[in-house]
Amino acid sequence: MELIVSKFGGTSLATSNSFLQVADIIKSNKARSYIVASAPGKSGKEDTKVTDLLYLVYDLAKHNINFMDTLNKVEEKYKKIIKGCNLDFDIDLYFEDITNKLEKGTTKEYIVSRGEYLNALILSKLIGYDFVDACEVIFFDEKGRFLQDKSYAAIAKMKEEHEYAVIPGFYGEDPKGNIRTFSRGGGDLTGSIISRGVGADLYENWTDVSGFLSADPRIVHNPKQIDVITYSELRELSYAGASVLHEEAILPLIGEDIPIQVKNTFKPDDKGTLIVSDAKNIETDQITGVSGKKHFSVINIEKIQMKEDKSFYRKLMSVLEVNQIDLEHMPTSIDSISLIVKGNQLASNYDTIINEIKTFCDTSNVSVENGIALITVVGRAMKNKVGVSAKLFKAFADADINIQMIIQGSSELNIIVGIKEEEYEKAIRAIYESFVK
Repeated sequence: MELIVSKFGGTSLATSNSFLQVADIIKSNKARSYIVASAPGKSGKEDTKVTDLLYLVYDLAKHNINFMDTLNKVEEKYKKIIKGCNLDFDIDLYFEDITNKLEKGTTKEYIVSRGEYLNALILSKLIGYDFVDACEVIFFDEKGRFLQDKSYAAIAKMKEEHEYAVIPGFYGEDPKGNIRTFSRGGGDLTGSIISRGVGADLYENWTDVSGFLSADPRIVHNPKQIDVITYSELRELSYAGASVLHEEAILPLIGEDIPIQVKNTFKPDDKGTLIVSDAKNIETDQITGVSGKKHFSVINIEKIQMKEDKSFYRKLMSVLEVNQIDLEHMPTSIDSISLIVKGNQLASNYDTIINEIKTFCDTSNVSVENGIALITVVGRAMKNKVGVSAKLFKAFADADINIQMIIQGSSELNIIVGIKEEEYEKAIRAIYESFVK
């Protein structure tokens, strides 16, 4: 029988009604054997995510400020879910334990992980699955780094002992028994890890949207949905700013040939987006999507015979490393190089960074352009296809947009263009109109 791991996000598990909807989805297919649960998200615009409330609870307790009102809000949310699902489950003892730990002193990671823990407990009782604490199957080292071998061995053992189980997302345990967490949104990553560990045929990621869109709907009206996307394409779009999955969620599945299906909990019959390792057999003549980010700066460095200086690049990179600057891209020519960095990182130590570049690289020709946006056009259909760049240039020319720079890797999977950020929205629309619509 097919084996499916299903992860449900915060909006999918925010109210009793959404819990009941999730239960119906799970029960509609017996192959959905292992379920990963997030903490309750927002149930409306005025609501607050449980994880955010728990962060606040911890901060209040840390500063010896009364935290009970905020913690009571969290408890009340769970009680409403339990009552609406008609469950016989006393949650008071769990909140007494949380309160005691807060009063005696505990870690932030323990407190914020209770959202997933309690949601998984409630869901397991609702659907009649076993509850397996993430601390039994997800392990970290003393520095908070994920331990693959130990975790996958524990997950394999879980599969032997539990045919059906609900596991909390987001956290695990270190060798000292302390709770450790992934970064925010890490429940997606937990789902991928569980999928690999049990050898799933499919990893379903249920959220509040029907998959990935080919452009930001806040910029492009009613953009087309992406039916199929490869891991590599998704990585490029996510890096450029698109967000549905946690950016690291696909990493455990690379090389495992486990597809991810992104589905909408509230529109379960929608097709969604299928994420695959290889789409060679899936024909397409369009780009997959367009995404981007604003607020970059470009450091332009000119030096005659720059390439003759064998230590030039090393010295340049050392300046960035010492000042903790992330290098996004580095287009070069014979006597010049441009460093594309996050604007806020450069601004935090501007004079020091520029002066060190001038000193260590032995050049006075250093200038900076701020307010740059990077737009990424992604698509496997671009590979070995003549005229893609020409089409892109024409789209920008027709929209009267000046291209500051263009970057393309050897994979031909993406083209990155740099423009003035005030033209960002216009550029996204121009690309979409030319390549997708």
